[in-house]
Amino acid sequence: MSRKLVFGPILGLDSEDLYTCCFVTKADIENVTISFNKNDIGGELIEILPGGNKFWRVASKIDVPEGVKGVWIEYKLNGNYKTLVDQYNRESWRVYVPGKGEEPRIAYTSCNGVSKADLVAKMDDPFRLWSDMQELHFEQPFSLLLMGGDQVYADSIWDKVSALENWSSLKIEEQVKRRGTKKLASQLDRFYSNLYTDRWSEEKMSYMLASVPSIMMWDDHDIFDGWGSFPKKLQQSEVFSQIFYYARKYFEIFQIRTNNNKSLLSKEGQYYSLNMKFRNYNILALDNRSERTIRQVMSAEHWVDLINTLKKIESGTLLVMTAVPVVYRDFSFTETAFDVTPWDENLADDLKDHWRAKEHQGERSRLIMRLLENARKRTDNDCKAKTILLSGDVHVGCLGIVNDRSKDMPIKIHQVVSSGIIHPAPSLIQWLGIKAVTNDDIEALNEERTIEASMLTPVGSKKYIRARNFVTLNQGSDDKIWVNWIVDGERKAETGERPVYPIS
Repeated sequence: MSRKLVFGPILGLDSEDLYTCCFVTKADIENVTISFNKNDIGGELIEILPGGNKFWRVASKIDVPEGVKGVWIEYKLNGNYKTLVDQYNRESWRVYVPGKGEEPRIAYTSCNGVSKADLVAKMDDPFRLWSDMQELHFEQPFSLLLMGGDQVYADSIWDKVSALENWSSLKIEEQVKRRGTKKLASQLDRFYSNLYTDRWSEEKMSYMLASVPSIMMWDDHDIFDGWGSFPKKLQQSEVFSQIFYYARKYFEIFQIRTNNNKSLLSKEGQYYSLNMKFRNYNILALDNRSERTIRQVMSAEHWVDLINTLKKIESGTLLVMTAVPVVYRDFSFTETAFDVTPWDENLADDLKDHWRAKEHQGERSRLIMRLLENARKRTDNDCKAKTILLSGDVHVGCLGIVNDRSKDMPIKIHQVVSSGIIHPAPSLIQWLGIKAVTNDDIEALNEERTIEASMLTPVGSKKYIRARNFVTLNQGSDDKIWVNWIVDGERKAETGERPVYPIS
């Protein structure tokens, strides 16, 4: 006899050989175990969710196979000594663990939702790319899924949380005076809990989350649109603080898989940047939201931890997850125009979100220079080492590069942008408007103009992929990392864009 899961399972990684599994059961489940890697492991109760459902976490070390051949591991869940099945009556799942010498296949996504409910009605098949990813996984398994921001879209908070309806229509001077309330806290608690369990339960998506361990890092829509780019007095208001508390609570549970995660840079929970080794890859996911204000992206303490982490990464390829692209089109002209007009939260926060906003240019330069320094060190130790920034946010796919020719041996950092797996791309009219007020000219990053940032054009594509997409990363026998953008509708089409780029 079996029992239904409320939600999950979702797989995660805390280290190269430490896998986690999280899921939600009904309130009457008192104990859970997972049959994983030929062992029965007890689960830890992490949180009793609103309504009484229970969030569980299990962690298990895995014996990584030697050589270049991996293994499939099947697992099952049990609650109160009965098999737990998901809503699609799946009672077991399999995960592929690559060998120590194997080149793992990696998928990267972002923008897993929509900012406005009416966008869904205009979409032919909102989850088609998750179906495409599942088919690719069946053909040749993914070993790791990276999700780089906006894993859920919480913008419906203003419609779904009744305690916010009157507040959101007030002028900013009145908003900052309002106090937090128990009613608002209760509604926010339920809103964010339901947001994750509802949005991540689609059949194909839930299969991938249960079958491939994921590493996630949030962006603004996981809180609500523009978080961190609002005026200080609003950002520090009681209502905003209360919203952030519950958004962070559920981000930590569902995306980080609790603050027990061994890969976190901060043990105090100030921020959630994390780093781990996965075969020949170093995964560095930057939390650019927890401490974000109009004037900063990361705190001084955060920067110290980041710099110390980079000092320890001495070989292998570095994948840096930073939700907003570091190399992208320049919005500075538009930003300057808004600086001389009254604040408009629907427009200005999007401009202040970008790394090239004038308040963030210093931190952007610092990040690029530190990554170049680390890239040069790793290249000296490992000539095959590469540095790749993985970003989303902008609802198009594209490719950028930082070229450092300041020394005899040139160094490159590539920027891969994939966005979004569900959120639609800008319409042609919207895109023409974006192009009209931005540029992608070559950008000099030092006085000598020996370090430059620019946009590249993927092979077999236009420079900007104006369609929904996700990417796959595969190390080829030629020592290049082949980046493939899987574009909405093109996988089964005979003709069309098939963007690809070999990073060497």
